[in-house]
Amino acid sequence: MSDDVLRRLRATDVEAASRRAAEGLAVVARRRGLVDVAFGAVDSPLGLVTVFVTKTGLVRVAYPDERMDRVFEEVAEAISPRVLEDAKGTERVRRELDAYFEGHLRRFRMQIDWAFVPEGFFRRVLEATARIPFGSVSTYGVVARRAGSPRAARAAGNALHDNPVPIVVPCHRVVPASGGIGKYGGDEWRKAWLLRLEGAIPD
Repeated sequence: MSDDVLRRLRATDVEAASRRAAEGLAVVARRRGLVDVAFGAVDSPLGLVTVFVTKTGLVRVAYPDERMDRVFEEVAEAISPRVLEDAKGTERVRRELDAYFEGHLRRFRMQIDWAFVPEGFFRRVLEATARIPFGSVSTYGVVARRAGSPRAARAAGNALHDNPVPIVVPCHRVVPASGGIGKYGGDEWRKAWLLRLEGAIPD
C-alpha cells in the first residue's frame, strides 16, 4: 500500500474519530443541560445553510456567505456562549428544511425563537410575513399595513433585510408593488430560486 493511500486512510480515520467525539460531547452536554444553543448545517441548493436552535425554537439561519465568526458572536452575546454543534438538537429543523428544499413541505411547523427581534414594529413585520402562504407574494406596503403602520413600507423592508430566520420566515415572499422581485439579504438569486421553488414566479 502506497504512502499516499495510507495518509488518506489515516486522515479519514481522524475525521471519523473527531466526528464521533463531537457527537459524544453533544450527548453529554445535552444530558447535563449545558447546551443553550445547538447548531447544525443543511446542505441545500442555496449553499450550506447553518441553523441555530434554542429550547424555544429556531433562532437564527445563516447563509454561507455570511461571516460565521460574527454570527457565532451574535448568538453568544444575544443568547448564550454555550453554543454547540448538536445533530439531535437541530434534527427537526434540518429535516423540515430538507423536505422544503425537496418540494415536499409547504408549511413549516417548527417553533421560532424571536430573541433577535424585540417586541415592536419589526417583530410585527416578521410575524405578518410568516403568515404569507406558500406560493403567494405580498408587497412591502401590505406587510407594513398588516404590521400596523401602513405608511412604513421602507421600514418594513429594513426589518425584512435584517430577518434572522430567512426561508422559515419567508421574507422572499415580499416584493415591490412596482414590479420585480426586489432585494434580498441573502442575495437576489436565492430569492428568485425560492420563489420558483414555490411556483410564485415562472421557471
